[in-house]
Amino acid sequence: MALGPRLDLRQSQSLVMTPQLQQAIKLLALSNLEIEAFIGEALDANPLLELGEGVPDGAAEPGFEAAPEEQRRTHLETSPVDQLVSEGRAADDRPLDIDASTLDRDRDTGDGARADFAESFGGSGGGGGGEGPDIDERGSAPETLAEHLHAQIGAVTSDRTLLFAARWLIDQIDEAGYLVVGLEETSSALGLPLATATEALALVQSLDPTGVGARTLSECLALQAREADRYDPCMARLIDNLELVARGEIARLKRLCQVDDEDFADMLRELRGYDPKPGLRFGSGPAEAVVPDILVRAVTGEDGAEGWDIALNPATLPRLVVNRRYYVEMRHACLAKDAKAWLGERLADANWLLKALDQRQKTILKVAAEIVKQQEGFFRGGVSHLKPLTLRTVAEAISMHESTVSRVTSNKYLHCARGTFELKYFFTSGVASSDGDGAVSAEAVKAAIRQLIEAEDPKAVLSDDTLVDLLREKGFDLARRTVAKYREAIGLGSSVQRRRQKALAGVR
Repeated sequence: MALGPRLDLRQSQSLVMTPQLQQAIKLLALSNLEIEAFIGEALDANPLLELGEGVPDGAAEPGFEAAPEEQRRTHLETSPVDQLVSEGRAADDRPLDIDASTLDRDRDTGDGARADFAESFGGSGGGGGGEGPDIDERGSAPETLAEHLHAQIGAVTSDRTLLFAARWLIDQIDEAGYLVVGLEETSSALGLPLATATEALALVQSLDPTGVGARTLSECLALQAREADRYDPCMARLIDNLELVARGEIARLKRLCQVDDEDFADMLRELRGYDPKPGLRFGSGPAEAVVPDILVRAVTGEDGAEGWDIALNPATLPRLVVNRRYYVEMRHACLAKDAKAWLGERLADANWLLKALDQRQKTILKVAAEIVKQQEGFFRGGVSHLKPLTLRTVAEAISMHESTVSRVTSNKYLHCARGTFELKYFFTSGVASSDGDGAVSAEAVKAAIRQLIEAEDPKAVLSDDTLVDLLREKGFDLARRTVAKYREAIGLGSSVQRRRQKALAGVR
């Protein structure tokens, strides 16, 4: 067979993701704060886009307004979720199911149950609308530990050498308030005598908060004991043997300190009142509140049926419109073809963005409604009623791909009467139940373990084997290693560690 060049004509099909489709997929995974930033950039880049609030009537054609009420709210009772959200438009809810390789794995989050819940959705946390506080109403940045110490050291000494060494030491203190370098290293780095470095450290340790500049935990507690005028020889021996305190060797500590039960209880109570990390009082910054994307509350219908009102947080919804009047005026004013082509591109981009944002809202609402439907027991009865749930279960129920559900549940938060939870929280693995009725959620098992340990008798601390038996009586069929894994995951020590802790807690 002879080899030679030739021309062939072949026909094939391939899936190509356009830049717009890639952007639409990216929008699904963005949090509400990231969406606000994205919309701000779009407003700067596209003159045809503007915020919907304050737009005169007729400035935008119908169809270009922000999502109406029925597209951002649904009532979940007994009807299928897809009909509740899309109203028969199932085909419109599937354009973003593309990439299965980005599927996220389920992960556990903590249970931050709270009993407070807003009576109405209109006043929920701020996001995209309303006026912000004036510039003079904004709080200044919190004072850091270093700034707090530097502000004091100038009033303590006027010796320039000591002041220089003390300020250098302040800069070597970590956020907890501990000095991370030794005096020998300080003396070598600054070229000063060791006695000068020691004197400078004494100046730093005299500053507020008491205990700052310590090199060890014992030194930190000793500084606070001296400040309280409680650093006698007995307290010194107690602080020097903190490892015995951690192990709960009370009898040995009493012998070392040469005190009776009443004095030892008083010393231990004093020790508990000291701050082991004094530097953390500064520079931590204000905690940023999570603005939920979805709001859920229980409602009762006119027929007495109980259901759920599920809505997108109006404070986080984008309020964009296309200013058609401005587009018409600009089109008449543009004479060059390039200018008209550019204006047409801006109109197409604006129309696409509104459609993509509307699709994002409907997709989030649809997924959230199905999660509430699957985990209704949690919303009514708490974490003990949480059921195992996977992305595939939700995806199949709403006829979407797992990757779409994964993106929707990333960086999205749901607020209900029990608190604010990330959507990922409702996807938990399951363990087999002893009665054979199916699997139960790992979060429910953790809650049961915590309840048993918190109720245990200090004189009869439950071992992991005992926990296995008690959990089996509750319907959880678990191995001992599984119980130990869940116990460690919720931050509870072994039976030996808990026995020592309860022994120390029992000393009054």
